[in-house]
Amino acid sequence: MAPFAPIRVIAFDDSKDLREMLRLLVDAQPDMVCVAVHPDLSQMMRDIDAAKPDVIVMDIQMPGMNGIEGVKAIRTRWPQARILMQTVFEDDAKVFDAICAGASGYILKTASMDEVVKAIRDVYQGGAPMTPSIATKVLACFRRMEAVPGTSTGYRLSEREREVLGLLVHGKSYKMIAAELAISFHTVNSHIRNIYDKLHVGNCTEAVSKALKDGLV
Repeated sequence: MAPFAPIRVIAFDDSKDLREMLRLLVDAQPDMVCVAVHPDLSQMMRDIDAAKPDVIVMDIQMPGMNGIEGVKAIRTRWPQARILMQTVFEDDAKVFDAICAGASGYILKTASMDEVVKAIRDVYQGGAPMTPSIATKVLACFRRMEAVPGTSTGYRLSEREREVLGLLVHGKSYKMIAAELAISFHTVNSHIRNIYDKLHVGNCTEAVSKALKDGLV
């Protein structure tokens, strides 16, 4: 049997107190380890290369390069990176920009410790966690956008694929989707690979963005 591998977490936050709180919280979990914390993104690529994280937790407001710019840069080099954004703000534009840049999830710094830990696990498992207030704002932003004419029927998604995509839109992880639809994790993974292929996207965030923009769910 292969040895247990904890979820490797790296954090970028300009608040020393919050960095240390997150480090302690992550290290207190039996299935996680905090591999590094940093006050800014000045050496972001080097830091991520050295730490080899499974999940990146990133503050949206930092000196120098901000979190949104950081997400874009990370996605360019590591398209499959799992990035959880944290912020004290619920600003619609920042939320929208972070998600469109490729953030995997978005959570307020006022979230409880349990919510933060759950969000990290969900991101690691392929979900797109958001606190309810943020999810409402993101959905509202997308719904205000005009759907691209004719695209909603052009992807040839099966009914099951639409069900899976709908659950992704609501922030469900692969494991949660499997439980809700009473199918195996492997089957969920297969459906999601087909969805990515049909939508011409490379990750969960892009699939959710396209689903909402094009009215697929």
